[in-house]
Amino acid sequence: MTLTHLDIEVLLQRCLNKEQAAQLEVYDRYYKAMYNTSLRIVKDSAEAEDVMQESFLIAFTKLETFKGEASFGSWLKRIVVNTSISAYRKKLRLAEVPLDNSLYKLEDEPAATPCDTSVLEVQQVMNSMNALKENYRIVLSLHLIEGYDYKEVSAILKISYANCRTMISRAKESLRNKLATS
Repeated sequence: MTLTHLDIEVLLQRCLNKEQAAQLEVYDRYYKAMYNTSLRIVKDSAEAEDVMQESFLIAFTKLETFKGEASFGSWLKRIVVNTSISAYRKKLRLAEVPLDNSLYKLEDEPAATPCDTSVLEVQQVMNSMNALKENYRIVLSLHLIEGYDYKEVSAILKISYANCRTMISRAKESLRNKLATS
């Protein structure tokens, strides 16, 4: 059996034994999804790349804490989300201005023609999300795009459940208003 066909459990066991080939295989399986997750939060491709690399390092060094209660992908995604939020908050504290305000690059999807109305609609929604206040953009990304429920979002952002529900509701309303005016 070649390394590319191994179960994730076997790969993770080999990663615990510090086998670089197994670590590379895990990285290859998850890097695109983790990059896109980070990019939606930090809004900068170079920063998302750095966050993703750091997240994999954290995951490989703390792999012994993975208990298998959730899938490895969701455990890794939680690390990426937390690392992305930390990096984003640090950037805000330092008042850094990104050089590239390009739209999100969805690596997993094939390129579409500019005439495709669904692509234009998605682009319009993403532009409107970019124009939201930062806390609204982050909660909507976590809830609508990443699929976290209210309880998970409140835990990630370290806010109360009620505050989370209110913030998501207000963010959705703000997004609706921006879409209606554009």
